Amino acid sequence: MKEPKLKKKKQKWDLKRTWQLHVLLIPALVLGLIFQYAPMFGIVMAFQDFKPWLGIWESQWVGLEHFRTMFEYDYARQVIWNTLIISMLKIIFGLIVPITVALLLNEMYKMAVKRTVQTIIYLPYFLSWVILGGILLDLLSPDGGLVNQFIGFFGVDPIFFLGSNDWFRTTVIISDLWKETGFNTIVFLAAITAVNPSLYEAAVVDGANRWKQTLYITLPAMLPIIIVVGTLSLGNVLNAGFDQIFNLYNPLVYQTGDIIDTYVYRVSLVSGDFSYGTAVGLFKSVISLILIVVGYRLAYKYANWRIF
Repeated sequence: MKEPKLKKKKQKWDLKRTWQLHVLLIPALVLGLIFQYAPMFGIVMAFQDFKPWLGIWESQWVGLEHFRTMFEYDYARQVIWNTLIISMLKIIFGLIVPITVALLLNEMYKMAVKRTVQTIIYLPYFLSWVILGGILLDLLSPDGGLVNQFIGFFGVDPIFFLGSNDWFRTTVIISDLWKETGFNTIVFLAAITAVNPSLYEAAVVDGANRWKQTLYITLPAMLPIIIVVGTLSLGNVLNAGFDQIFNLYNPLVYQTGDIIDTYVYRVSLVSGDFSYGTAVGLFKSVISLILIVVGYRLAYKYANWRIF
Protein backbone atom coordinates (compact mmCIF):
# COMPACT_ATOMS: atom_id res chain seq x y z
CA MET A 1 0.00 0.00 0.00
CA LYS A 2 2.92 2.33 0.58
CA GLU A 3 4.63 1.87 -2.82
CA PRO A 4 1.97 3.65 -4.92
CA LYS A 5 2.13 6.63 -2.57
CA LEU A 6 5.90 6.81 -2.87
CA LYS A 7 5.68 6.66 -6.67
CA LYS A 8 3.01 9.35 -6.71
CA LYS A 9 5.15 11.67 -4.59
CA LYS A 10 8.16 11.04 -6.82
CA GLN A 11 6.16 11.89 -9.94
CA LYS A 12 4.95 15.15 -8.40
CA TRP A 13 8.50 16.04 -7.38
CA ASP A 14 9.81 15.35 -10.89
CA LEU A 15 7.12 17.55 -12.41
CA LYS A 16 7.98 20.39 -10.05
CA ARG A 17 11.63 20.06 -10.98
CA THR A 18 11.07 19.99 -14.75
CA TRP A 19 7.99 22.19 -15.23
CA GLN A 20 10.08 24.82 -17.05
CA LEU A 21 10.95 22.26 -19.74
CA HIS A 22 7.28 21.40 -20.17
CA VAL A 23 6.44 25.09 -20.56
CA LEU A 24 9.00 25.33 -23.38
CA LEU A 25 7.02 22.66 -25.24
CA ILE A 26 3.83 24.75 -25.25
CA PRO A 27 4.69 26.95 -28.32
CA ALA A 28 5.63 23.87 -30.39
CA LEU A 29 2.48 22.09 -29.21
CA VAL A 30 0.27 25.05 -30.14
CA LEU A 31 1.89 25.41 -33.58
CA GLY A 32 1.52 21.69 -34.19
CA LEU A 33 -2.17 21.77 -33.29
CA ILE A 34 -2.84 24.80 -35.49
CA PHE A 35 -0.81 23.91 -38.59
CA GLN A 36 -0.72 20.10 -38.51
CA TYR A 37 -3.76 18.71 -36.72
CA ALA A 38 -6.45 21.36 -37.30
CA PRO A 39 -6.10 21.19 -41.14
CA MET A 40 -6.71 17.43 -40.97
CA PHE A 41 -10.41 18.27 -40.72
CA GLY A 42 -10.20 18.96 -44.46
CA ILE A 43 -9.80 15.22 -45.06
CA VAL A 44 -13.60 15.01 -45.22
CA MET A 45 -13.37 16.63 -48.68
CA ALA A 46 -12.10 13.29 -49.99
CA PHE A 47 -15.59 11.88 -49.36
CA GLN A 48 -17.50 14.87 -50.78
CA ASP A 49 -18.15 16.60 -54.07
CA PHE A 50 -16.61 19.70 -52.52
CA LYS A 51 -17.67 23.10 -53.82
CA PRO A 52 -15.81 26.10 -52.36
CA TRP A 53 -18.93 28.29 -52.48
CA LEU A 54 -20.91 25.71 -50.51
CA GLY A 55 -18.21 24.87 -47.99
CA ILE A 56 -17.59 21.58 -46.24
CA TRP A 57 -20.92 21.54 -44.41
CA GLU A 58 -23.10 22.01 -47.49
CA SER A 59 -21.17 20.00 -50.08
CA GLN A 60 -22.66 16.69 -51.23
CA TRP A 61 -21.31 13.44 -49.80
CA VAL A 62 -20.17 10.89 -52.40
CA GLY A 63 -18.51 8.25 -50.20
CA LEU A 64 -15.63 6.38 -51.85
CA GLU A 65 -16.36 7.56 -55.39
CA HIS A 66 -13.11 9.53 -55.72
CA PHE A 67 -11.06 6.55 -54.56
CA ARG A 68 -12.74 4.32 -57.15
CA THR A 69 -12.04 6.93 -59.81
CA MET A 70 -8.39 7.01 -58.78
CA PHE A 71 -7.94 3.26 -59.31
CA GLU A 72 -9.99 3.20 -62.51
CA TYR A 73 -8.12 6.12 -64.08
CA ASP A 74 -5.12 4.86 -66.09
CA TYR A 75 -3.10 8.02 -65.58
CA ALA A 76 -3.55 7.87 -61.79
CA ARG A 77 -2.11 4.35 -61.80
CA GLN A 78 0.79 5.59 -63.93
CA VAL A 79 1.48 8.35 -61.38
CA ILE A 80 1.55 5.81 -58.54
CA TRP A 81 3.89 3.61 -60.57
CA ASN A 82 6.20 6.57 -61.29
CA THR A 83 6.29 7.39 -57.59
CA LEU A 84 7.19 3.84 -56.61
CA ILE A 85 9.97 3.55 -59.21
CA ILE A 86 11.59 6.90 -58.38
CA SER A 87 11.32 6.50 -54.60
CA MET A 88 12.61 2.91 -54.56
CA LEU A 89 15.59 3.84 -56.72
CA LYS A 90 16.31 6.77 -54.41
CA ILE A 91 16.18 4.50 -51.36
CA ILE A 92 18.42 1.82 -52.90
CA PHE A 93 21.08 4.15 -54.29
CA GLY A 94 20.67 6.43 -51.27
CA LEU A 95 22.08 3.56 -49.21
CA ILE A 96 24.66 2.10 -51.59
CA VAL A 97 26.39 5.35 -52.60
CA PRO A 98 26.78 6.93 -49.11
CA ILE A 99 28.02 3.64 -47.65
CA THR A 100 30.61 3.37 -50.44
CA VAL A 101 31.69 7.00 -50.01
CA ALA A 102 31.93 6.60 -46.23
CA LEU A 103 34.14 3.51 -46.63
CA LEU A 104 36.40 5.32 -49.12
CA LEU A 105 36.69 8.40 -46.89
CA ASN A 106 37.55 6.16 -43.96
CA GLU A 107 40.55 4.87 -45.93
CA MET A 108 41.97 8.38 -46.38
CA TYR A 109 44.92 9.04 -44.07
CA LYS A 110 45.44 12.76 -44.78
CA MET A 111 42.83 14.56 -42.67
CA ALA A 112 43.06 17.76 -44.71
CA VAL A 113 42.10 15.94 -47.91
CA LYS A 114 39.43 13.91 -46.11
CA ARG A 115 37.77 17.00 -44.61
CA THR A 116 37.94 18.88 -47.90
CA VAL A 117 36.23 16.07 -49.81
CA GLN A 118 33.65 15.66 -47.05
CA THR A 119 32.84 19.38 -47.12
CA ILE A 120 32.50 19.44 -50.91
CA ILE A 121 30.03 16.54 -51.01
CA TYR A 122 28.13 17.87 -47.98
CA LEU A 123 27.64 21.42 -49.32
CA PRO A 124 24.72 20.69 -51.74
CA TYR A 125 22.66 19.36 -48.82
CA PHE A 126 22.23 22.93 -47.53
CA LEU A 127 20.90 24.25 -50.85
CA SER A 128 17.19 24.19 -51.64
CA TRP A 129 15.82 22.50 -54.75
CA VAL A 130 14.86 25.92 -56.09
CA ILE A 131 18.55 26.83 -56.28
CA LEU A 132 19.71 23.38 -57.38
CA GLY A 133 16.92 23.25 -59.96
CA GLY A 134 18.20 26.45 -61.55
CA ILE A 135 21.77 25.10 -61.53
CA LEU A 136 20.65 21.85 -63.18
CA LEU A 137 18.64 23.71 -65.82
CA ASP A 138 21.81 25.55 -66.83
CA LEU A 139 24.12 22.54 -66.61
CA LEU A 140 21.82 20.17 -68.52
CA SER A 141 20.47 22.56 -71.12
CA PRO A 142 20.60 21.02 -74.62
CA ASP A 143 21.46 24.47 -75.94
CA GLY A 144 24.91 25.24 -74.57
CA GLY A 145 24.70 23.41 -71.24
CA LEU A 146 28.04 22.44 -69.70
CA VAL A 147 27.21 18.71 -69.68
CA ASN A 148 26.17 18.70 -73.34
CA GLN A 149 29.24 20.70 -74.27
CA PHE A 150 31.40 18.07 -72.57
CA ILE A 151 29.78 15.05 -74.24
CA GLY A 152 29.87 16.97 -77.52
CA PHE A 153 33.66 16.59 -77.51
CA PHE A 154 33.09 12.85 -77.97
CA GLY A 155 30.75 13.34 -80.92
CA VAL A 156 27.54 12.74 -78.92
CA ASP A 157 24.48 14.74 -79.94
CA PRO A 158 22.95 17.06 -77.28
CA ILE A 159 20.61 15.29 -74.86
CA PHE A 160 17.50 16.94 -73.44
CA PHE A 161 17.93 15.46 -69.96
CA LEU A 162 14.96 17.29 -68.40
CA GLY A 163 12.67 16.95 -71.41
CA SER A 164 13.17 13.30 -72.35
CA ASN A 165 11.19 10.48 -70.79
CA ASP A 166 14.19 8.22 -71.33
CA TRP A 167 16.51 10.42 -69.29
CA PHE A 168 14.36 12.21 -66.72
CA ARG A 169 14.26 9.49 -64.03
CA THR A 170 18.01 8.97 -64.31
CA THR A 171 18.56 12.69 -63.96
CA VAL A 172 16.31 12.82 -60.91
CA ILE A 173 18.12 9.95 -59.17
CA ILE A 174 21.61 11.30 -59.87
CA SER A 175 20.72 14.84 -58.82
CA ASP A 176 19.13 13.52 -55.61
CA LEU A 177 22.33 11.63 -54.83
CA TRP A 178 24.31 14.79 -55.52
CA LYS A 179 22.28 16.61 -52.86
CA GLU A 180 21.73 13.95 -50.20
CA THR A 181 24.88 11.80 -50.27
CA GLY A 182 26.87 14.18 -48.09
CA PHE A 183 24.46 14.01 -45.16
CA ASN A 184 24.00 10.24 -45.29
CA THR A 185 27.76 9.78 -45.57
CA ILE A 186 28.25 11.57 -42.25
CA VAL A 187 25.75 9.21 -40.62
CA PHE A 188 27.69 6.16 -41.79
CA LEU A 189 31.07 7.73 -40.97
CA ALA A 190 29.84 8.21 -37.41
CA ALA A 191 29.06 4.49 -37.25
CA ILE A 192 32.56 3.67 -38.52
CA THR A 193 34.27 5.86 -35.91
CA ALA A 194 32.50 3.88 -33.18
CA VAL A 195 34.38 0.70 -34.17
CA ASN A 196 36.92 -0.41 -31.56
CA PRO A 197 40.45 0.18 -33.02
CA SER A 198 41.70 -2.95 -31.24
CA LEU A 199 39.65 -5.03 -33.69
CA TYR A 200 41.67 -3.66 -36.61
CA GLU A 201 44.92 -4.22 -34.72
CA ALA A 202 43.98 -7.84 -34.06
CA ALA A 203 43.03 -8.27 -37.73
CA VAL A 204 46.43 -6.92 -38.84
CA VAL A 205 48.17 -9.38 -36.55
CA ASP A 206 46.13 -12.17 -38.14
CA GLY A 207 47.26 -11.01 -41.60
CA ALA A 208 44.03 -9.37 -42.78
CA ASN A 209 44.44 -6.73 -45.49
CA ARG A 210 42.36 -3.54 -45.73
CA TRP A 211 39.69 -5.21 -47.87
CA LYS A 212 39.19 -8.03 -45.37
CA GLN A 213 39.14 -5.57 -42.48
CA THR A 214 36.40 -3.67 -44.24
CA LEU A 215 34.47 -6.83 -45.09
CA TYR A 216 34.66 -8.53 -41.69
CA ILE A 217 34.91 -5.61 -39.25
CA THR A 218 33.72 -2.30 -40.68
CA LEU A 219 30.63 -3.47 -42.56
CA PRO A 220 29.31 -5.67 -39.72
CA ALA A 221 29.77 -2.73 -37.34
CA MET A 222 27.80 -0.51 -39.73
CA LEU A 223 25.03 -3.06 -40.21
CA PRO A 224 22.73 -1.83 -37.38
CA ILE A 225 22.69 1.76 -38.65
CA ILE A 226 22.28 0.52 -42.23
CA ILE A 227 19.22 -1.47 -41.14
CA VAL A 228 17.81 1.52 -39.27
CA VAL A 229 18.27 3.94 -42.18
CA GLY A 230 16.94 1.39 -44.69
CA THR A 231 13.84 0.39 -42.73
CA LEU A 232 12.94 3.96 -41.81
CA SER A 233 13.18 4.84 -45.51
CA LEU A 234 10.17 2.60 -46.13
CA GLY A 235 7.98 5.49 -45.03
CA ASN A 236 9.20 7.43 -48.07
CA VAL A 237 8.19 4.81 -50.63
CA LEU A 238 5.33 7.04 -51.79
CA ASN A 239 7.30 10.24 -51.27
CA ALA A 240 9.51 10.69 -54.32
CA GLY A 241 10.40 14.30 -53.51
CA PHE A 242 7.89 17.01 -54.42
CA ASP A 243 10.42 19.87 -54.21
CA GLN A 244 12.81 18.21 -56.60
CA ILE A 245 10.28 17.00 -59.16
CA PHE A 246 8.30 20.24 -59.11
CA ASN A 247 11.41 22.29 -59.91
CA LEU A 248 12.67 19.95 -62.63
CA TYR A 249 9.70 18.44 -64.45
CA ASN A 250 7.60 19.80 -67.31
CA PRO A 251 4.68 18.49 -69.45
CA LEU A 252 7.12 16.65 -71.74
CA VAL A 253 8.05 14.21 -68.95
CA TYR A 254 4.70 13.73 -67.19
CA GLN A 255 4.62 10.14 -68.44
CA THR A 256 7.68 9.09 -66.42
CA GLY A 257 8.23 11.96 -63.99
CA ASP A 258 4.82 12.90 -62.62
CA ILE A 259 4.50 11.66 -59.02
CA ILE A 260 1.61 11.61 -56.54
CA ASP A 261 2.50 14.94 -54.89
CA THR A 262 2.85 16.89 -58.14
CA TYR A 263 -0.29 15.21 -59.48
CA VAL A 264 -2.24 16.25 -56.37
CA TYR A 265 -0.91 19.80 -56.71
CA ARG A 266 -2.06 20.12 -60.31
CA VAL A 267 -5.42 18.40 -59.79
CA SER A 268 -6.41 20.27 -56.65
CA LEU A 269 -4.73 23.69 -56.70
CA VAL A 270 -4.40 24.22 -60.46
CA SER A 271 -7.50 22.46 -61.82
CA GLY A 272 -9.66 23.09 -58.73
CA ASP A 273 -10.76 19.48 -58.18
CA PHE A 274 -10.18 19.64 -54.44
CA SER A 275 -12.07 16.48 -53.52
CA TYR A 276 -10.25 14.20 -55.94
CA GLY A 277 -6.88 15.72 -55.02
CA THR A 278 -7.63 15.21 -51.32
CA ALA A 279 -8.59 11.57 -51.97
CA VAL A 280 -5.29 10.88 -53.76
CA GLY A 281 -3.33 12.62 -51.02
CA LEU A 282 -5.20 10.70 -48.31
CA PHE A 283 -4.47 7.41 -50.04
CA LYS A 284 -0.76 8.27 -50.08
CA SER A 285 -0.79 9.33 -46.42
CA VAL A 286 -2.49 6.15 -45.20
CA ILE A 287 -0.07 3.88 -47.10
CA SER A 288 2.90 5.95 -45.87
CA LEU A 289 1.68 5.69 -42.27
CA ILE A 290 1.44 1.91 -42.55
CA LEU A 291 4.95 1.70 -44.04
CA ILE A 292 6.38 3.96 -41.31
CA VAL A 293 4.92 1.72 -38.60
CA VAL A 294 6.30 -1.36 -40.37
CA GLY A 295 9.69 0.37 -40.72
CA TYR A 296 9.87 1.18 -37.00
CA ARG A 297 8.92 -2.38 -36.09
CA LEU A 298 11.60 -3.79 -38.40
CA ALA A 299 14.21 -1.37 -37.06
CA TYR A 300 13.39 -2.45 -33.51
CA LYS A 301 13.38 -6.16 -34.37
CA TYR A 302 16.60 -6.33 -36.40
CA ALA A 303 18.64 -3.39 -35.02
CA ASN A 304 17.17 -2.99 -31.52
CA TRP A 305 16.47 0.68 -32.31
CA ARG A 306 13.40 2.58 -31.24
CA ILE A 307 12.23 6.11 -30.43
CA PHE A 308 9.33 5.31 -28.11
